[in-house]
Amino acid sequence: MKHDSDVVIVGGGLNGPALALALAQGGLSVTVVDAQPKGARGNEGFDGRGYALALASQKLLAALNVWPRVADNAQPILEIKVTDGDAERGPSPFVLEFDHAEIEEGPMGFMVEDRFLSRALADALDAESAITQLHGETVVAQEVTSAGVTVTLGSGKTLTAKLIAGCDGRKSGVAERAKIKRSGWDYGQTALVCAVGHEKPHNGIAHQFFMPGGPLAILPLPDNKCSIVWSEERARAEQIAALDDDAYMEALRPVFGDFLGDIHLTGARFTYPLNLTLANEFVAPRIALVGDAAHGVHPIAGQGLNLGMRDVGALAEVLINATRRGEEIGAIDVLERYQTWRRWDATTLALGMDGVNKIFSNDNPLLRGVRDLGLGLVNALPGARRRFIREAAGLNGELPKLMKGQPL
Repeated sequence: MKHDSDVVIVGGGLNGPALALALAQGGLSVTVVDAQPKGARGNEGFDGRGYALALASQKLLAALNVWPRVADNAQPILEIKVTDGDAERGPSPFVLEFDHAEIEEGPMGFMVEDRFLSRALADALDAESAITQLHGETVVAQEVTSAGVTVTLGSGKTLTAKLIAGCDGRKSGVAERAKIKRSGWDYGQTALVCAVGHEKPHNGIAHQFFMPGGPLAILPLPDNKCSIVWSEERARAEQIAALDDDAYMEALRPVFGDFLGDIHLTGARFTYPLNLTLANEFVAPRIALVGDAAHGVHPIAGQGLNLGMRDVGALAEVLINATRRGEEIGAIDVLERYQTWRRWDATTLALGMDGVNKIFSNDNPLLRGVRDLGLGLVNALPGARRRFIREAAGLNGELPKLMKGQPL
């Protein structure tokens, strides 16, 4: 059977384009179906949204020739400080500190704004002749046969391929149509996301402050700005989100503290209800799920996109190696290699973040004492601290070649 392309990727966010580039550079033809109109991603204006890219994810983007397009606008993460406490009492005296100087590879990661990363991926797609892009299109049906898969778009157009890659988020239509069920639960928390400017330099330090209502992440951006991801109990978050900008900042200031001097809102404000959602299977015949379509996790430590990049690297490596061996890339035995590689890592990290959120997002005095002691203990053990640093940098585990900066 002749196919329109080897792989149809559903989803044009970040994981979808990265996967398309990885597959195309390995010799496969790809069609990306993006519900957004062309040019809708990567707008020029600053809106405050950013991503914490682990060092391994940066290596993947470098191997895909995307990183040179964003490097000048990236902020290295040189230190991470983790504390426990609340707005009234302030932070606990027990602080867990990670310094990039304790590993040889370089910064633990980089903060990159959404507008720069989305635009860089879009430009890289435009430059790749093996990638066909369909913008403003949605998939309404998919049919899997022994010969391939047929995708029907909202416009009525049909596409044929050997494989569908679902990069279409937590409510993945690809997974739903394949009857892949999901497990998970709601956190009863909402993330308040914005960016602030501040008086004092952040020195490339990221802060994770655990409070009873949920964690507050303060992530360094270029030009004396920080990206804020403030998780709060839903009712409280809805109240804060309804405030005007001045009142919003009055609510944030006592939580943020004054260590960076006076702060002011810059860019837009966003809210995201938080939940855990894991696909019971990452693959089915001629179908593979990537990123949030496979695993939507709590934003603690900003690992969501990094998990997706690991998926990209692993799936691309499995499919390209199978192609070179003359195997059928849509066959379930080939796709199960990807699932075996990624499922354990993604599930354990998702459940680990879930456990951290449950242990820290409360004001139980007994738990507070135990967790503070734990932070202090890890900080006092160089070996344990170094392992956590390498984990934050994405350097532990069986890494795909792309995440080592190696081409496929």
